[in-house]
Amino acid sequence: MLDMATMARPWLWVWLWLCLQLPGFCTNLLSSRTPGHILAQTDNSIEIVCLMKREHTGLYWYRWNQGRQHFEFLLFFSPLGKATYGRNISQEKFSIHGTSSHPLYKLHISRLHGSDNGTYYCCTIQSSELILGTGTQLSVVDVLPLPSMSTLAPFTKKPMRCKPKSEAINKKGACSLLVWVPLVAAALLLLLSLIPTIRRFYRLRRRLWLRVHRK
Repeated sequence: MLDMATMARPWLWVWLWLCLQLPGFCTNLLSSRTPGHILAQTDNSIEIVCLMKREHTGLYWYRWNQGRQHFEFLLFFSPLGKATYGRNISQEKFSIHGTSSHPLYKLHISRLHGSDNGTYYCCTIQSSELILGTGTQLSVVDVLPLPSMSTLAPFTKKPMRCKPKSEAINKKGACSLLVWVPLVAAALLLLLSLIPTIRRFYRLRRRLWLRVHRK
């Protein structure tokens, strides 16, 4: 098992830098179960989960600062469950949870601050081989951005029930009958009521014609 003095050797920092610059340089047998990017608010807490795919002799956590191009050693977690912290790393701020019998290890970071920004890597060393995780980028902001309008659930209208064409025609025909039957009945009643008037008019005309011809 490597101690902190060993981890401070220059060759290890060069190795870590090459792992970032050259894909495939390090054997990637660790993976992060958390999202690749975490956006968190100041003073909150987060957890970064590392999944070990095989037995190990200890787990290291590093933070990569993109602005300063610098790796910072955070802590080492031994299979016996003992944590060894790096220089100026607060034990109250950083803690790790996990056991050698379980492949999941959780790095807990509390009281987040802007200085916590960076990409966090879990790694281990076996037979002089560096096994590096995929990394999780952490961005700490004072105010979380509001969700954009595109992410809001769109307003959905109540779906209209499609009616078969035959059903629509039948309903249309029924509506037509309901309208035309009363109209036809009213026309017939009007015609029947005009028949006596027409007969009286015809008789009156006949009488006038007879009187004129008698004279």
